[in-house]
Amino acid sequence: MRFSVGVLGLSALLVTGCAAASEGTTDGGGRKAAATAVARAAARTERIDSLRYRMTGRMPEEGRLRAEAAMAMKPPAMSLRTTILGGPDKGVGEVRLVDGVVYVGSDEATEDGKHWMRFGPPGSSDTPSGVKVDTAPMADKVRRNPAHESTFLTAAEDLRTTGAETVDGVTTTHYAGTATVDEIRASYRDEARSVRQRREQSLAQYEKLGVDELEMDVWIDEAGRTKQVRLQGFGRRGPLDLTITFLDFGKPVTVKAPPASDTFDLAEKMKKAGR
Repeated sequence: MRFSVGVLGLSALLVTGCAAASEGTTDGGGRKAAATAVARAAARTERIDSLRYRMTGRMPEEGRLRAEAAMAMKPPAMSLRTTILGGPDKGVGEVRLVDGVVYVGSDEATEDGKHWMRFGPPGSSDTPSGVKVDTAPMADKVRRNPAHESTFLTAAEDLRTTGAETVDGVTTTHYAGTATVDEIRASYRDEARSVRQRREQSLAQYEKLGVDELEMDVWIDEAGRTKQVRLQGFGRRGPLDLTITFLDFGKPVTVKAPPASDTFDLAEKMKKAGR
């Protein structure tokens, strides 16, 4: 299967979140008000039951891409369909989370003629050689609310409000700032252990790409919800430049498992191969 399963990590790179904050300079009350709004809206956005978004741009390893995603939090369900527009992984792939099981699909079939790979059932399964296929961390990554990383913006010393702008026909307020990975890490060192662990997992995605500084732009609509986000940085293998546009919130999301006839189970395949 040609499609890179690295797409599983894309949703962890999304940043959402700040409500309207008063305009001002990057220091004093202006920055403080913006930082407070970022944290407040992050908590609000993480409580949303469902959302849809599209993503365009460039990843250091995958190159240019575009994607469409829909996710529901209760019960957890997700579909992320990504088109890689160039390079060795060029093609269309999709990740689905259904009933705790992760499916990875590609437009190119395997030697068995199947287009979907199933990572399941939920939990851990052993293969003859002792390899453990544990889907729990993978499922957690896929269903993670992309609002989680929004508080990273509070670490930006130059956090500011740049003014009102129209995005996709919607009136928004534009916020911007730049922070290094070290500054982001320092900003949550006094948080609860569970919070630190989640943010460390997110930071690891950037560090894996060799990105050590993030330039962030966030556009917030009049309801205090994120309408669009742009993330920029530079990794060991090239630039990171992603624009994420949120299409709707709170609408029903239904994700179906791929046809069983077009799916193979990774653990079962490894067992049959004696691996």
